[in-house]
Amino acid sequence: MTINPETMKSLEVLIHAADLKDLKDEDWIDYPDYGFRQYFLHKNPDTGASIALLEYDKGGTIPTKHTHASNQFMYCLEGDYEYTDSGLRLRPGSFYMNPKDHPHGPTLAHERSVLIEIYDGPHYYEKPEYHTDETIGDFLAKE
Repeated sequence: MTINPETMKSLEVLIHAADLKDLKDEDWIDYPDYGFRQYFLHKNPDTGASIALLEYDKGGTIPTKHTHASNQFMYCLEGDYEYTDSGLRLRPGSFYMNPKDHPHGPTLAHERSVLIEIYDGPHYYEKPEYHTDETIGDFLAKE
């Protein structure tokens, strides 16, 4: 029996932690003024949904209260990351969910923090101050 290699291809994606260590700086989106960087594990440009890895330096921040155009989910892999308006602190193993349109923030990383962030649709209605046209990409809600 001959196996056709084309039929063996999968649409699945698997990324190992060791693969992330091999990333180059240019693979990340850097926000130096806010002390964090972002690497997209998955993007759906049709819906705006995404899954990203966020790395915050100690003192890194999202400086303003804001809302999202979809539900936001976060899981803390390491560190201590606080939503300062509510006092909610994400520590390793913490899961956070913020519903669409709910005002939240600012945030502060009390130590180096690594988070997985998931959106089930577009991130924002309008570009926030900490994004540029390049970093926001396909993640604004379509009118």
